Amino acid sequence: MKFLLDENFPKSAAEVVEECGHIAIAFEDACDFGAEDDDVFATAQRLGAVILTSDRDFYHTVPLLHPHHAGIVVVALRQPNRRAIMERLKWFLANAGSSLVDTVCILRDYSCRIKR
Repeated sequence: MKFLLDENFPKSAAEVVEECGHIAIAFEDACDFGAEDDDVFATAQRLGAVILTSDRDFYHTVPLLHPHHAGIVVVALRQPNRRAIMERLKWFLANAGSSLVDTVCILRDYSCRIKR
């Protein structure tokens, strides 16, 4: 899978994504900083990439506005820090399967909610 790392996501996540056998696309390589969510979404769809973000708006709005998409993964931890985000991401990628098409996931400290 391809993952577009949103601008609010740690850049070091690219290493985790690639170590798990996926492709990581840095935000600055695909979008302008400060881009609106709609532009980030459109870019990810054009690239066929799952959006990897901490912006909870994607979890709530994408399924309502866009039933078909490459996928969204939101990491929403109580006390987000680089280490905690990387641990949840590693867990998720190890358990995600081979496709997130039309799937929106929110990773919390001890849970994962999935909308299809």
